[in-house]
Amino acid sequence: MRVAAALQAKGGDEFAKPGSIVEVKFVKGQSLSLTASRLLALMILTAGGDAWEDRPHKMRKADIRRGHKGNERISDMLEELHRTLFAVDDKSWRGKKATLRFSLISSSREEVEDEEGAEAGWIEWEFTPEARKLIQESETYAVLNRQAVLGFRSTYALKLYEIGALRLHRRQSLWKGDMTALRALLGIAPDVYKDFAQLRRKVLEKAKAEIDQLAHFRVEWREIRQGRTVTEIEFRFEPKDAPEQIATVDEIARHSAGRKARREDEVETVAVEAVTQAAVAALVSKDKTGAGEVTFPNGTIRFGSDTLAAIGRSAGGGWDIDLIADAYRAQMGERLAKLKGAKLIASWTGFCESFLARRGRP
Repeated sequence: MRVAAALQAKGGDEFAKPGSIVEVKFVKGQSLSLTASRLLALMILTAGGDAWEDRPHKMRKADIRRGHKGNERISDMLEELHRTLFAVDDKSWRGKKATLRFSLISSSREEVEDEEGAEAGWIEWEFTPEARKLIQESETYAVLNRQAVLGFRSTYALKLYEIGALRLHRRQSLWKGDMTALRALLGIAPDVYKDFAQLRRKVLEKAKAEIDQLAHFRVEWREIRQGRTVTEIEFRFEPKDAPEQIATVDEIARHSAGRKARREDEVETVAVEAVTQAAVAALVSKDKTGAGEVTFPNGTIRFGSDTLAAIGRSAGGGWDIDLIADAYRAQMGERLAKLKGAKLIASWTGFCESFLARRGRP
């Protein structure tokens, strides 16, 4: 909790999640959806060093929606958190081994009439006594990145990311277990992915691809077999070097649209790069002749701005270039007046690519 309070005071996107909550197991047959897992992470981030206290915590609904699609109802996520049960090893009143089952939040309130402005719509919740005890007594923690948490598209990837962040800086940054333990770790229902080849393809490979793209570490795994049957699996988590860290930070800062294509190297960049290089060369030529730098026009970009128009046609995938230009002006606002030359070219190119990735081809 001291670490959580320190990160909260520092500001930024990093926050601490107690190791006891990261490693808590779902009751057999239950697990949290991706959206509910994100909401729980935001709740822990918001509560910070006060998460163990017996008091309500508050968060704007707008802060939740930033990481979710508009049609996902916050009330559905809250109800899922209420009804999902977790289990930990405990002792009975007689001192015998026992299993404690509990939920993480005891009550929640959601404002149903959203107002306009910064104070529009809040939720309020309280953690259960069992959850608060786990949080308070946890001696380990995982440092997570808010933007990375919101960027994952697989609930299994998010869970493995939390496990990796928890174990990354230990003397042995490993997790090892049999198939039952693996399913309990990731919350995989017993009736899905019964064949390991399918589990590898649908769960492990997809989770690794997302983690390698968005996390500050990489994950590898080793399959341990008896004969032809995989009986155990071992995950190894390794920190990225400096260039990889920079690339990850850049990726997290980019729009999520097109992220899967960038991960799988399916982004159409050849033609765009050629146009951009030609544009930069034209800028250099203009600078040498004193013709000035390219600026973004207030009207149509079809005439009098051949460089920007060419990039729009090449990177925009067939969309009307003035339509893209209007969307670009709306996003950039007053910043656009100060943007010119090579920086403008790079910004405009990136926006056209993301516009195509978000909307697809017309």
